[in-house]
Amino acid sequence: MSTEPVAILGTGMTDMSRRDLSPDAMAFQAVHEAIADAGLHPGELGLVLASNAMGGRLSDQGCVRAQAWLRKAGLGDVPMVNVDNSCAGGTAALHLGVLAARTSDRPVLVVGTEKMWTGDRAATLAGIEDGLPADYRADMHARFRAQENPAGSILMGLNDFWARQYMTERGGTLEQVAATVVKARANAARNPLAQVQQEITAEEVLAAPQVAGVLTRLMCSSFTDGSAAVVLTGGPAPRGAPRIIGSMARSGNGEMDYHDRLDVTARAAWEDFGFGPGDVDLVELHDATAPEELYALESLGFFERGTAGPATLAGDTAIGGRGPTVNPSGGLVGRGHPLGATGIAQVVELACQLRGRAGERQVPAGRLGVAVNTGGVIEGDAGYVGIHAVAAGV
Repeated sequence: MSTEPVAILGTGMTDMSRRDLSPDAMAFQAVHEAIADAGLHPGELGLVLASNAMGGRLSDQGCVRAQAWLRKAGLGDVPMVNVDNSCAGGTAALHLGVLAARTSDRPVLVVGTEKMWTGDRAATLAGIEDGLPADYRADMHARFRAQENPAGSILMGLNDFWARQYMTERGGTLEQVAATVVKARANAARNPLAQVQQEITAEEVLAAPQVAGVLTRLMCSSFTDGSAAVVLTGGPAPRGAPRIIGSMARSGNGEMDYHDRLDVTARAAWEDFGFGPGDVDLVELHDATAPEELYALESLGFFERGTAGPATLAGDTAIGGRGPTVNPSGGLVGRGHPLGATGIAQVVELACQLRGRAGERQVPAGRLGVAVNTGGVIEGDAGYVGIHAVAAGV
């Protein structure tokens, strides 16, 4: 779905290292930053699409979350639509936002907000696991209880399974995985809005406490509070505004493996977008764990089978490397993973890079970026895959 480009007029994002803000405070901040960046007044918007996954469980706000959290944002009677698609709620809302912006004579606001730190770790884990069918969830608990899984997380157990599969079938090593984390944390250290901003060594990554199987704590994304927002328009845009030139969405139904679903979706995206992975300068990728970055890079076509690990170890995917630059924001491992906001935060980073506003983490001469966000697992398949292509403005 890549017909007419949609311009990104403005972006906003909260500091993801904070745990003291309520969902309404985070949403308000990101929305007003994005609106101000776009040079608009709140009442000029034509639609608000809001993503959140766990407000009902963790913040006592089911259903009308956008209306509740943004009721003091000065939006008047602008219509609001709430979107939930687990970890991919943000990219799903963006897909709808692109469709809406192409047909609207007023700008569209897309915002994602997640409050994951409440002091109740079990409730947060349960909220994350809502991204699996209930019957499959019970089977997975039984399956991973028998394995080394001190964190007690189904999804970390599943990611450990994928990590072992990647290493066995594609020759990946823990040294390569550690290099992925070192890169992510180096990028995050240069991102003032990232959740973690300290660089680490490969030795620290490998020596960190075990989470599940081969996964250590530093290889995994963390509970994150955060909000991100973009303002889109299908109409005239200021010179230099980045443009979303492609939006691809696919849902899985349990009929194929997660990484095969990534492969199929990416192939459809490249055909639809009119360019291939070799044309892309920077990628914001769904690295819920560090091994997943390597596996996904190959599944999406950025690297041949078994080559993403060596390329990462050689520094090719780092800022200033041979490219493509992967997760200049720090990714989910470094910037953070506030479920409903992640897909939007990825596009905020791409827009920041393509506008030349990324400071110390600026990717040199970046002109084309891709964001890939997934959510939910349906019997080993990806519940949703969203891919957005963003080009520098003209």
